[in-house]
Amino acid sequence: MRIDIITVLPEMLEGFVNTSILARAQKKGLVEIHLHNLRDYTTDKHRRVDDYCFGGGAGMVIQCQPVDDCISALCRERKYDEIIFTSPDGEQFTQGVANELSLLENVIILCGHYKGIDHRIREHLITREISIGDYVLTGGELAAAVMADAIVRVVPGVIGDVQSAFNDCFQDNLLSAPVYTRPADYKGWKVPDILLSGHDAKIQEWEIQQSLERTQRLRPDLLEK
Repeated sequence: MRIDIITVLPEMLEGFVNTSILARAQKKGLVEIHLHNLRDYTTDKHRRVDDYCFGGGAGMVIQCQPVDDCISALCRERKYDEIIFTSPDGEQFTQGVANELSLLENVIILCGHYKGIDHRIREHLITREISIGDYVLTGGELAAAVMADAIVRVVPGVIGDVQSAFNDCFQDNLLSAPVYTRPADYKGWKVPDILLSGHDAKIQEWEIQQSLERTQRLRPDLLEK
């Protein structure tokens, strides 16, 4: 899988995409992540990529030209399954969306910035708009990082124990059951006896019950799905 991230702040993402699971996934040859500085594609001699908004109002808007040129250059090299714009008014990013995107071969993520991007880019080039939450960030770099991490970790082979990824919260619209490790008794705080029983079927039943109970108590909205 290949993910191309277009941003005005590549330095904000460089450390993130070259650390931890994302770094290991790239070293294994399972994923490629490429950062593209939008300023490299502008025709402005001062490397500006934004301008004032038609109709007035506060804030600057990313122009069509650098975005169009960057995406066009990438699309001349390969076919992209999705061209995603990180936008607070996009569809909600969920584990299901991450799973879906992890099955694709080539994805572009365009990071929003300033007041937004010229709407003509959204109309003519973007295939999908995604939000990581109902709030506004200074830029889409954090959203792109969140999405890349969630997508890459479920790509087959990235995590050694594949069941670990698919037993995470939200995979079945349920929160995970509590987890414990040694010692079994710490300051009188004890691990539930069932987890020490060695009875796999009963442990699995306990985990399902705990998952349902925690979801009902903490995120009842998930059960409605």
